[in-house]
Amino acid sequence: MIVDLFSGPRGWSEGLRMLDLTDIGLEWDTAACRTARAAGHLTVQCDVAAYPTAPFAGRITGLIASPPCQAWSRAGKRGGLQDQPLVQRAVHDLAHGRDTRAELLAQCKDKRSLLAAEPMRWLCDLRPEWVCMEEVPDVLPLWKQYALYLQQWGYSTWTGVLNAADYGVPQTRQRAILIASRVRKVTAPDPTHAKAPEMDLFGVCLEPWVSMAEALGWVDGLIVNTRGERKTAGGNEFSADRPSWALTEKTRSWVLQTNRGHVRTDGQRQLVNPERQPAPTVTTKTGEQWMLRSNSQAKAAVRNIDEPASTLFFGHRCNEVAWTDGTEKRGITQAEAAVIQSFRPDYPWQGTKTKQFEQIGNAVPPLLAAHVVSAATGIPMPHTSDQLAA
Repeated sequence: MIVDLFSGPRGWSEGLRMLDLTDIGLEWDTAACRTARAAGHLTVQCDVAAYPTAPFAGRITGLIASPPCQAWSRAGKRGGLQDQPLVQRAVHDLAHGRDTRAELLAQCKDKRSLLAAEPMRWLCDLRPEWVCMEEVPDVLPLWKQYALYLQQWGYSTWTGVLNAADYGVPQTRQRAILIASRVRKVTAPDPTHAKAPEMDLFGVCLEPWVSMAEALGWVDGLIVNTRGERKTAGGNEFSADRPSWALTEKTRSWVLQTNRGHVRTDGQRQLVNPERQPAPTVTTKTGEQWMLRSNSQAKAAVRNIDEPASTLFFGHRCNEVAWTDGTEKRGITQAEAAVIQSFRPDYPWQGTKTKQFEQIGNAVPPLLAAHVVSAATGIPMPHTSDQLAA
């Protein structure tokens, strides 16, 4: 059995599926639990800090944990950084069989901070074969503390910060990672992509970072022809970069075309998959390139679509993450944000729009998760074509 603490909408679980593994997730948020169940993942809705470890004794192979990062993230109030000594004390005490959580929680400035110590209770009680943990980069010192105790218990460990873009995720999301195993030696997963790939001494070259345009299937030069598939010539055309013509009953004959023909096979014709094809395409009539702006603040991260996105975070800013060409602006959709996180485009997000974006922003990118678990377990990653088919 593999247990996923603070499992959210199941980014880790989608990564496990790439390796033919499954897990059981523990999560308190109702919307995230509904999403997980809709995606076919076994979920227990509960408070992880209050849930007993005894039901899993002697039955657990792997433990995964991504404690809530709001208290630690640079995007929030960062109360967790002030609480770090209390969290480190909780980890120390739990590693030695002493539960001082209630006492320490009363002293925390942010009540969520102590959740980062919670995995130690499970590790101390259950001693799984392997462990994978993820958090924002500022939590790396805490992961190093975990690693010291795990090493004393006979685990091989690795801690460090990984960039999701180095593993095929179209996003330069950096995360502090802990990998541990008591049955094999572990190290960081080998990168598969690089910002500027170079051939090594053995003639091997990594793939370039995956851009947003590539991940989303954006195609340059899409044209809508209103005549459709009729044998006779005629009809009108307009660029798909611009607002659509009025929709009427005749719209069913419209066809998306490029100067290279149609885009995606559907029977004998080629059509664009609407879940992977956003409204704007790579360029606009003004010649300006579309970009993704992370929020409306002056110092917001802005990335061209031929680059990976910056780290996606939403919360109350979910409507501020938007595509722009410098003149026009359109908010990012849930499907687009999910693909940039390396979820499949039809992932069944549940809850309000705000809750869906919150889940997407908080999730572990499944592709990064798969590489981390592969490093922990020794199970090789499938080929890229196999991942896409899945």
